[in-house]
Amino acid sequence: MSTPHTNATVVEAKDLRQVYTIRRGFLQKPDQLQAVSGVSFSVQAGKTLAVVGESGCGKSTLARMVSLIESPTAGSLQLAGVDATDPKHKATLRQKVQLVFQNPYGSLNPRKRIGQILEAPLEINTELSAAQRQEKARAMLAKVGLRPEHYERYPHMFSGGQRQRIAIARALMLDPALVVADEPVSALDVSIQAQVLNLLADLQQELGLAYLFISHDLGVVRHIAHDVMVMYLGQVVEQGDKTTLFEQPLHPYTQALMASTPGMHAPGGKSQRIVLKGELPSPLNPPAGCVFSTRCPHATDRCHAERPVLQPLAGRQVACHEASAFSQPAA
Repeated sequence: MSTPHTNATVVEAKDLRQVYTIRRGFLQKPDQLQAVSGVSFSVQAGKTLAVVGESGCGKSTLARMVSLIESPTAGSLQLAGVDATDPKHKATLRQKVQLVFQNPYGSLNPRKRIGQILEAPLEINTELSAAQRQEKARAMLAKVGLRPEHYERYPHMFSGGQRQRIAIARALMLDPALVVADEPVSALDVSIQAQVLNLLADLQQELGLAYLFISHDLGVVRHIAHDVMVMYLGQVVEQGDKTTLFEQPLHPYTQALMASTPGMHAPGGKSQRIVLKGELPSPLNPPAGCVFSTRCPHATDRCHAERPVLQPLAGRQVACHEASAFSQPAA
């Protein structure tokens, strides 16, 4: 597949929803768990959209839908301009989107040599000869910074950073347009994380890849993302380009995430500590109004009763009734 043109939209999602039915027992009415509620976004070739939020916010469920592991309950999803919710297109589209998993120790078959692991996607999905598959696998090893002799070795013979390089190489064997990276460096030592992130950035620039980057680490997001989408309890609460969000987060939840991350400071260079009270609400029984209202220090009666919608404000989209007050410069 040819490298996508810069600025071409690789993935576009509109009002994506994922609802799971939870059965409670004999003669009891099943519950509906809203894992993802009305998420919309697009990612262009050569760009990275980072999805951030606490565990349980829906970001991994979103990744499974975009990578076609799960079908959305509702909404539209297009990959390279093709309807990804249509079953007749899934086999072809699965080659255009690939996953890089969180744990490089668990994502590689320990009984297979690295060459076999890299060639497997080609053997299944293409008609290349054995010699052509081997040539492409060896070229991909070099592209991710590994040596020719690594081709015949087993996964247990590599470090965590090297295994993640192998996993990235495997994801690129079918020349995808989109790579979904689900916490790809969280299992690695801090000293190795930057090397893998730099590799991802170099490959993106060379191949024109689009990334959907799932992470809870804002330091990592700041390093690699172009745009950021903040999720809470299955909903997007703030969305915009990285610079805008990091310089002036408007949603109280985004502000809390920034304050809890070492090295992140409020505008003006002063640290602003925001302490979240209470526990994350159950997705089986979300708050009636704003999903963040039970933990927000600025919540009003309106917040508890009326759910805010994403609206443009100060160069980004934000779902907060009080956000306009936060966008005003301090006196």
